[in-house]
Amino acid sequence: MTIHSQIVKAPFGGTIAESRPSRTEAEAAVRTLLRWAGDDPDREGLVQTPERVVRAYEEFFAGYHDDPAAMLRRTFAETDGYDEMVVLRNIDFESHCEHHMVPIIGRAHVGYLPNRRVVGISKLARVVEVFAKRLQIQEKLTAQIANTIDVELQPRGVAVVIEAQHQCMTTRGVHKAGVSMVTSRMLGAFRDDAMTRREFLAMIQAPSSPSPR
Repeated sequence: MTIHSQIVKAPFGGTIAESRPSRTEAEAAVRTLLRWAGDDPDREGLVQTPERVVRAYEEFFAGYHDDPAAMLRRTFAETDGYDEMVVLRNIDFESHCEHHMVPIIGRAHVGYLPNRRVVGISKLARVVEVFAKRLQIQEKLTAQIANTIDVELQPRGVAVVIEAQHQCMTTRGVHKAGVSMVTSRMLGAFRDDAMTRREFLAMIQAPSSPSPR
């Protein structure tokens, strides 16, 4: 008898199968791929590979189990009237291409203009991390980060710039190493005010300060 899993909306975005496969089924799928590749999953070097791959996938795709919006709901109003740009730059991340399931390695820059309230900067990095730990395309990743900050903080503007290298392009297909892709999403004042946008872009391109001795 064939069992069909109904596709439903995931709790924090995306879709999931209603009946999630067991760990045993996931490991069996890896064994199938090893055989398909032409190797013997029972040989010494591969006998524990299915278990290792499943554990790795739990880490790679941990973002499906976290709610990025919830991370932004604790904000702080005691800012002494601070209303200038807040920028967190050089947020390293690793994601995976949803078309080939190979790594996307990149760096994100996130900025917003507060509207009376600010959020802890680690929460901005966590939002990037949660969305990155899902199967992605870079354009969607960029939009998801910016849109979530915009909805939850309701700032006067949000800016996100991502630069990344895609192994689906560097290790297969056209095999073009050293190529990076840049995407951006500007909302509110960053979209409407060219001077504000230029200030943000200048801040993320400025050289880093030397580490304190």
